[in-house]
Amino acid sequence: MVGRRLVVVGNGMVGHRLVEAIHERDTERDWQITVVGDEPEPAYDRVALSSLFAGAAEQDLHLAPAGFYDDDSRVLHLGDTVVELDLAAHLIRTAAGRELPYDELVLATGSYPFVPPVPGHDLSGVFVYRTLADVAAIRGYAAGRRTGLVVGGGLLGLEAAGALRGLGLEVRIIEFAGQLMPMQIDAGGGEVLRRRIDQAGYDVHLATATTKLLPDGNGAVGRVLADNAGTELVFDADVVVFATGVRPRDELARSGGLPVGPRGGILVDEHCRTVADPNVSAIGECANLGGVVYGLVAPGYSMAEAVAERLVTGDAEGLAAQDLSTKLKLLGIEVASFGDAHARTPGALTVNYADPVAGIYKRLVVTDDARTVLGGVLVGDTSSYPTLRALVGHELPGDPQDLLFEGAGGGVATGALPDTAQICSCRAVTKGAICGAITSKCLSDVGGVKAATGAGTVCGSCVPLLKKLLVESGVAASTALCEHFSQTRAQLFDVVRVTGITSFTGLIQAHGTGRGCDICKPAVASILASLGRLDGEHILAGEQSALQDTNDRFMANIQRNGTYSVVPRIPGGEITPDKLIVIGEVARDFGLYTKITGGQRIDLFGARVEQLPSIWRRLVDAGFESGHAYGKALRTVKSCVGSDWCRYGVQDSVGLAIDLELRYRGLRSPHKLKSGVSGCARECAEAQAKDFGVIATENGWNLYVGGNGGARPRHADLLLQDTDTETVIRTIDRFLMFYIRTADRLQRTATWLADLEGGLEYLRAVIVDDSLGICAELDAAMAVHIATYQDEWAAVLDDPEQLRRFTTFVNAPDADPDIEFVSVRGQISPVPMEPRSSVLIAGPTLSVGRR
Repeated sequence: MVGRRLVVVGNGMVGHRLVEAIHERDTERDWQITVVGDEPEPAYDRVALSSLFAGAAEQDLHLAPAGFYDDDSRVLHLGDTVVELDLAAHLIRTAAGRELPYDELVLATGSYPFVPPVPGHDLSGVFVYRTLADVAAIRGYAAGRRTGLVVGGGLLGLEAAGALRGLGLEVRIIEFAGQLMPMQIDAGGGEVLRRRIDQAGYDVHLATATTKLLPDGNGAVGRVLADNAGTELVFDADVVVFATGVRPRDELARSGGLPVGPRGGILVDEHCRTVADPNVSAIGECANLGGVVYGLVAPGYSMAEAVAERLVTGDAEGLAAQDLSTKLKLLGIEVASFGDAHARTPGALTVNYADPVAGIYKRLVVTDDARTVLGGVLVGDTSSYPTLRALVGHELPGDPQDLLFEGAGGGVATGALPDTAQICSCRAVTKGAICGAITSKCLSDVGGVKAATGAGTVCGSCVPLLKKLLVESGVAASTALCEHFSQTRAQLFDVVRVTGITSFTGLIQAHGTGRGCDICKPAVASILASLGRLDGEHILAGEQSALQDTNDRFMANIQRNGTYSVVPRIPGGEITPDKLIVIGEVARDFGLYTKITGGQRIDLFGARVEQLPSIWRRLVDAGFESGHAYGKALRTVKSCVGSDWCRYGVQDSVGLAIDLELRYRGLRSPHKLKSGVSGCARECAEAQAKDFGVIATENGWNLYVGGNGGARPRHADLLLQDTDTETVIRTIDRFLMFYIRTADRLQRTATWLADLEGGLEYLRAVIVDDSLGICAELDAAMAVHIATYQDEWAAVLDDPEQLRRFTTFVNAPDADPDIEFVSVRGQISPVPMEPRSSVLIAGPTLSVGRR
């Protein structure tokens, strides 16, 4: 039976959120949803477009999980445009010839970028910054060019400027208004922001009108003419991006007879129903709600939630004026505004703080009796944003000046917030809802709160407040490493560091209970190895062997069929023909399956335990060493070909990658470490998706930290810019040692940095500015690691006692004659089988078993 028919026109962020919200509520699948999107790509995070210039893949931005539209209740048509709206027939028609009838229609057509009719705006090399196609066009055109110019100093303009800088261009910004970001922040904040952007190397011109674009000799843009108070300015520009605002896409509504506002936008009531037809709704940037067209994602999500609730449950609670609060990081500078940021409320008072030297500006807007928070602006330091935004409309819990600063005696406890305070504006989640979920579901971490309430799942700006609510809720979360140690991993690290304990037995006798478990044993083994406390012994010597998991115990990765894979280190991905031949011969002689990994190494699969030493001997004799693919240690430092071969390369990325990989090889850490070095801003080594990554610039290197290309991708943060090689290496030394010292068990650098109190700025203060006075200790710790490094494979080969462990069975040291070999895409691979069993190998293979 076909349910009620809902057609959604638009597959942007807001349109997709509507479909998600209905899916969450419509458990009986009463609605048959059809979505029509004119872009060829499924819904993506438009706010994160700039990450594409930093190496992110388009798939990383996709909003719908795999298989979302495999459900029979949802259909998605991409690359098709709705050309006709027939209100009388309850029907839409598309450019591809589709006729789609509806019971309810939702227009989520968004907006389009406005380009002023400046002469020359249609020249080649002139772009807008709005879609994936725009990003691809800019990236393709900018390659090899030198200068970029952005018309518009608002939010999108500054993002576009950062994108052009990321492509290696010199960037100029022209803004018609007298300040940057005039829609979001006040003049004081705009001035601090301008100064910070100037210091970052951007050329900013305010109160300047773009008057004409002039072609070069090939018909593409070459120069831009502008006017500043009657003075004509001439700028060179190989690439021009217009970021001069957006306009609602309401042409379909207009042609169908739906009323629009005087300045555009489909007129809707407080329930987002169009004023002319109750069966047609409009949400997001195409809707005019209460006389306002909202250009932010959060109001669009609120509209989507309201429409979903009305359609599925019949709840028709109306929407009030929408929250325009926003928190951003533009060109490396934190900016936030919330509530009545411009103090337009009659009688409003302001509390201002400015530190021009530090580049910090803060403004709090309160009522004329100084009792109620109305809004504010934060530039350079947005740590107090989550609490202040939640306080808008509520009574001040303390001195207004104290509210501007978190920590150091400032800020406000979450207990002072009323239950009605909206903690997450993106998903309209209140403090009461969050605290209720924490208590009723015994939540103990931010991930649990996100899953239960949806708070913090969109922009993430409220996550610090979620942490405070957890801490102040009274729901205690144990920080013990396990039942045998009441300390955290970081605390145990300090215990071992200070006391000089060199064994697990000594540590558990002095500071733990019982005999240990599979949680604390590997963690302590890693700590001892990280601190160089093995006194020159092999990592598997003595009781150390009993502390390791299977992979570390045999220094190879166990696979699904019980065999192991062997991964020799190939620093920076550079390898000689002779070494390649050796790997091929080893794979052939031992019948191993070979696979080039994503980290520029060659993985040899299918080795039995008793074969490992023989395989290692062949590899070690050829100059290879362990790649530590089995351990929580440095895996690879990936590199592009850099300035040696690439016409775009500006630095020797291969050389630095090799130096870094050899420097940190064997470094034991809370989790595996991956790195990359790119020779230019094209970012072929994907350095910003790594735990630490380096990208070449014309003036040196940019250092990024805290990235993760795993199950929850996160792009790294810029720690150092345009710095020399020696400083980059010293800073990475300290970053790694500080991470190893303070991270939790199995905590990736991305999660560690996100949880670090004070975040990136605190990290920079510790390892760059030496605010804690520990940099000498961190340097010394790295020096110990470098001095004591030994290849673990070679060490086993030289130790008869260690070699004895490499047998498949204690009472059967020889190879098992009953192991069959099967072909996997043309390569021979061993598959050990249990009696009378069968195994289906993935791929074009066959089921095999004992003979």
